[in-house]
Order: sequence, then structure tokens, then C-alpha cells
Amino acid sequence: MKITAITIFPDYFAPLQLSLIGKASQGGVIELRILNLRDFTTDSHHTVDDTPYGGGAGMVMKPEVWGDAIDSVLAEAVGIADLVILTPAGKKFTQAIATQFSKAEHLIFACGRYEGIDSRVTTFYQNQKNLRVHEVSIGDYVLNGGEVAALAITEAVVRLIPGVIGNPDSLVEESHNQAGVVEYPAFTKPPEWRGLKVPEILTSGNHGAIANWRAEQAEIRSQNANREQE
Repeated sequence: MKITAITIFPDYFAPLQLSLIGKASQGGVIELRILNLRDFTTDSHHTVDDTPYGGGAGMVMKPEVWGDAIDSVLAEAVGIADLVILTPAGKKFTQAIATQFSKAEHLIFACGRYEGIDSRVTTFYQNQKNLRVHEVSIGDYVLNGGEVAALAITEAVVRLIPGVIGNPDSLVEESHNQAGVVEYPAFTKPPEWRGLKVPEILTSGNHGAIANWRAEQAEIRSQNANREQE
């Protein structure tokens, strides 16, 4: 899989060289590329934004700069790419979307700033045959830019690619594999810590009983998590 992020802050993506994603990149499982949006400007100040039509606070990112940047990526793309425009107005990112994205050939992240990217960028690229466009949000809150969201989505997606996680069985029972379902609580050694003991069932050796206990605990945690979101 190829992953390209377009941003005015390339240094934000340094963490992608760490941990399992860094190993996946070094091992050739994924190909990471970070583009500086300002490299596609034509004025001496490298301007990427301007005042909004209709008035209002803030600045809007210019469509011609974004168009040139995205076109440069598509010029080298093979097959159909997926353009992910990160915006608080987008569809809420979920594990199901992460799974969908993990099957993509090429993810392109458009990391907006200020009041966002001129909406004509979305409209234009939605009509291109070699591209699928997704407006995505990682939650009901506002960040200063799309970089943090791109990092979160990249980690959620890349870990699902075969060969990235050492033990693929660890993906089977984890939270959100089913909508609204979270994982059971986990414990390790020592058996007692600060007066708190590991549940006896987990040391019983009865695998059937342990499986039932974990299922019950997962259901309780899921109900509590869903109740808190209401």
C-alpha cells in the first residue's frame, strides 16, 4: 500500500517512522510519502490560504494549490486511489472504515488547516474516474489541522495489513471488530498489585469458563461504553 500525506507541516509525520508502522515502512509493506503543500505554491510567500467569500473569521485554503498537489500524486498513481479529506464535517471514522481503507492501493491524505479546504476541491475530485473521495472526521471535536487525524487513521489502517502485526490472532478479539463491542479487561503478572487481585477465573485453567467470563465482561464494558456515548 502507498500512503501519501499532503500538509504544510511535514514534521508532524515523523512518528510514522516509529514502532510497527516504521517497521512496515522499512520492510516495504507500505510506502510512505509526505508532501509539503507549500512546494506547490507559485508566489514568493508560498501562500496557501486566502479570505473566505461571504466574509467571516479565519482563512480558507486555496483550491489551485491543493489541485496542483493532488494532481502531482495522481500523475504517478496506478489504478484507483482514495483521497481522504480530513474535516470535522466528514463521516465519522470507524473500525469498519479502517478495514475498508486497509484494502486500498493508495491512500492520499489531504490535511487541511484554518477554516478548511475550498469545497470545490472535494467537488472536482469526486468526478474523477481514477479517484474515490472520502470526507472523514475522527470525532465530534475540532483540531487545528488534519495531521493528527491522518496519523490516527494511518495507524488504525496499517495495523490491519497482513504482515504488520506479528500475531494476527491479536486482531480477532480486539475492540470494535463489531460495531459497539469493546474488548474484555486484560491482566498480567503479578497476581496481586496494590491490594488488587487478578480475577480467580483467569488462573483456573478452565478455558471454557474463561471464555464465558471474557464474553460477559466484554458485554458489560460495551454496554457501559455505549451508555456513556448517548
